Amino acid sequence: MKGFHNKKFLTTFLIRILNRGAFMSYGIKLRVSGPRACFTRPETKVERVSYDVITPSAARGILEAVHWTPAIAWTIDRIHVLKPIRFQSLRRNEVGHKVPVATVRHAMRGNDITELRQIAAHDRQQRAAIILVDVDYVIEAHATLTKEASVNDTIGTHLTMFTRRARRGQCFHQPCLGTREFHADFEHWEGPVPVHALPGEQRNLDLGSMLLDIDHSNGRSSLFFHAVLCDGVLVVPPRSSSEV
Repeated sequence: MKGFHNKKFLTTFLIRILNRGAFMSYGIKLRVSGPRACFTRPETKVERVSYDVITPSAARGILEAVHWTPAIAWTIDRIHVLKPIRFQSLRRNEVGHKVPVATVRHAMRGNDITELRQIAAHDRQQRAAIILVDVDYVIEAHATLTKEASVNDTIGTHLTMFTRRARRGQCFHQPCLGTREFHADFEHWEGPVPVHALPGEQRNLDLGSMLLDIDHSNGRSSLFFHAVLCDGVLVVPPRSSSEV
């Protein structure tokens, strides 16, 4: 990706900050890192190719691994990229098929469960992947109450629970960096975001179209936005924005 220094992209970046609010009253910061990551582009599902940085959807998944209930919804505001963007090519063994949902339901009714068996050695496929190495991000986000929230639910209560769990390293399941085999280390972050170590050509990038999230209320349709990295910061537009 080529760097940019023109007024058009800088203006877009500043407008996004104003739309999101420079300071969130109920925001959190979580630092996540790991030796490898793969945030697969949807157009390259077979031979996996990662986005340059973590997607908002993957970032939300990490927050939900730490704390989530039907009463709240996480919204990603900004993603800070702290380390240089580096890629690595490798080959991995994967299984070619999944156990059909109908077979699982059939077994749950007390029927024959032998069809649930899947022998990886008989269905192994070797696929190439271009992944990220040595990643480090700070995720800024805020939570909102959903229609499932009770009268006793408050944003402050859930943010306190999130902060306590993040400080202790607690999670409902191990968060990952795109795929399950690439685990994510996380810590609650307080104070200013660390200065990034991006080289000059990576500080300002036009990342192109990026997956924002999946709209489950509309037939699992994919939502995309035009991603712009400005001085190491990716500002994420709201789902209601005209940019999505």
